[in-house]
Amino acid sequence: MSLDILITLLVVASVLGALATNRVPADLTMMAALVAVLVTGIITPAEALAGFANPGLMTIAALYVVAAALRDTGAIYWVAHRLLGQPKSVLSSQFRLIAPASLLSAFLNNTTVVAMMIPAVQEWAQRLKLSASKLLLPLSYAAILGGTCTLIGTSTNLVVDGLVQEKGLPAFGIFDVAWVGIPVLLGGGLFMLLVSRYLLPEREGMAEQWEHAREYHVEMVVAKGSGLAGRTIQDAGLRNLTYGYLTEIQRGEKLFTAVGPEMTLQEGDLLAFVGVPECARELQRINGLQSAHGAVHKLGLNNHQRHLVEVVLSPEFPGIGKTVKETGFRTRYQAAILSISRNGQRMAGKVGELVLRVGDTLLLETSEQFVEQYRYRRDFMLVSPLKDSTPPDFRRAPVAVGVLVAMVLANVLGLASTLEAAMVAAGLMLAFRCVTVNRSRMNVSVNLPVLVVIGASFALGKAMETSGAAAWIVQEAFPESGLSPLMALVIIYLLTAAFTEMITNNAAAVLVFPIAIGVAEQLGVSPMPFIVAVMFAASASFMTPLGYQTNLMVMGPGGYTFRDYVRIGLPMSVVVAVISLAVIPVVWGF
Repeated sequence: MSLDILITLLVVASVLGALATNRVPADLTMMAALVAVLVTGIITPAEALAGFANPGLMTIAALYVVAAALRDTGAIYWVAHRLLGQPKSVLSSQFRLIAPASLLSAFLNNTTVVAMMIPAVQEWAQRLKLSASKLLLPLSYAAILGGTCTLIGTSTNLVVDGLVQEKGLPAFGIFDVAWVGIPVLLGGGLFMLLVSRYLLPEREGMAEQWEHAREYHVEMVVAKGSGLAGRTIQDAGLRNLTYGYLTEIQRGEKLFTAVGPEMTLQEGDLLAFVGVPECARELQRINGLQSAHGAVHKLGLNNHQRHLVEVVLSPEFPGIGKTVKETGFRTRYQAAILSISRNGQRMAGKVGELVLRVGDTLLLETSEQFVEQYRYRRDFMLVSPLKDSTPPDFRRAPVAVGVLVAMVLANVLGLASTLEAAMVAAGLMLAFRCVTVNRSRMNVSVNLPVLVVIGASFALGKAMETSGAAAWIVQEAFPESGLSPLMALVIIYLLTAAFTEMITNNAAAVLVFPIAIGVAEQLGVSPMPFIVAVMFAASASFMTPLGYQTNLMVMGPGGYTFRDYVRIGLPMSVVVAVISLAVIPVVWGF
């Protein structure tokens, strides 16, 4: 073993340890590793920085802008609400949830999809009288599985594609991975439909703890040209709101106080609702309603500036492992913690003495500026801000969807590469004002740590290759004789899957990629099956809340424990592994 190999393996081991413990931010860890292999001369400055110019990385950045436009125009909400419907059972509810979540995740960043759908699923579950814990983890899993169906569905696929292009191999087409992704989605989806409802717990999230919140008075207008005009209150979805109820309708000089479900709405109707603060955000996402005064009006409140916000603590929150009092939360964030929910249950005892953990859900009393000030900070993953100052612009939703479809078609028909299509789509979203420059810039900024991790990961992968560390691992771990290509494929898949449960999925893919190439060269077979195995195994993170960000995002709202993830994630991982390893060699032969 040479000195370069020893240094590289020590750096990799340090990275694995740091990422597994979550004590140091992932971007800082990866940049430190980049500097280490650079200053020791293992890679050159050009090789160290090459990852930040990789097509996969730039494609991901452009897609963040596209996702921001689809969010701000309300296209995601429209699709989600239209497809969710009104099922009658847990089975049909999960089916109606898996379909839109996987479809959206195939073309959008799955973290964005889950973040947007969590509030909708919580509201939906309450309307259906179901526990959100039966739906939120399937939402995360469906987003992960859907992301494997296309090249742009998850950043991991784009990262691996970038590595493939660096090797001089043909780039993947946008639907090339669908040969494996669709069977994986169908198999994983079928498993969730048949088994998950028996393995998932039935717990309450934070929303069920708001029964005693102060009531708000919200006035909305049926907009001119609204699709709600001519529909009954029942058909418009205003009869069974989750967080409020319709009290009266003002129509010209007439006031209707006894509002029945069969009453027909008309343009210009002034609708008065009473409910908890979440009612305002719920109404803003109904296409055809507009705020009557541009703000939520509150009745009977001593403090008219009181606003409630639900936040989930991320691994980067500086007070993890400390009591609320020790963090100085009120001073630091200008917000008071009213309640803390862990695993779906309200924590007993004095709030100031409770020790904070990753995934805790906090109900805060704060000013209206809090959401805009902290929604793009890494301290929190804001699941459901209770008052959104920028309601979706549904008028531009068709334009945003049209640009997305054009982006996919341009790539499928060979008119543009994945990077070119994504860059043009991002530019069109800005040109058509589907998203503002500031909003798109903020969306990229909030994901900047992810981009840094990916860019720095390329440098570490290059060090594994140039130092000879990858070849050494292949030589020591894989015998030259007696090992079939299929068995080697299984080992590569399991190694990647184990890494992705401990560290970030992108880092796992980059670290195992050179090992996979080395194994293929040693066996004298095509590297493509091993590359695709790395791609799918890196995304197959189901057994821990920390392996994939979407799993962590649903932990607090769904009231899940670590044990819940293992109980359903382990068989899910087995299902996905079996399907992947069975299909990959058929599509990409050795």
